[in-house]
Amino acid sequence: MKSLRTVLIALALLVGGFSNPVLAGEKDPLFIALSSDATRRVGHVLHFAELQRSRGHPLTIWLNESGILLASSKYTEKHADHQKALAELMNKGASVLVCHYCMQQFDVQASDLLPGFQIGNPELLGSALFKDDTKTLSW
Repeated sequence: MKSLRTVLIALALLVGGFSNPVLAGEKDPLFIALSSDATRRVGHVLHFAELQRSRGHPLTIWLNESGILLASSKYTEKHADHQKALAELMNKGASVLVCHYCMQQFDVQASDLLPGFQIGNPELLGSALFKDDTKTLSW
């Protein structure tokens, strides 16, 4: 009875979970949703993003929730290093999109955005998020 149970569990795992593994290609796009402006978390995200970008993965960072503060000139004093790192990523081809709805919630105007940051819309987000073979991370 115990061996039959083991066989059934193994079969269920093969059919349900391990039969079609998802593999990342060497140049698959990476979409990172960053919803925080917490200093350590943002530093970790930007370090990881640069490592993957430098390996050839096209990179899109979606700033939402308090993450949008990273794109605002109102918060340069607090986030100068992060803003510099984001600018460097954009100079190397990364896209950084900012949630329009979140901007309204945090009272950030389009005129507050630093150069290179783009206000997200369904077309921009969709083209990055649903691009073939895109991998996503949420931080």
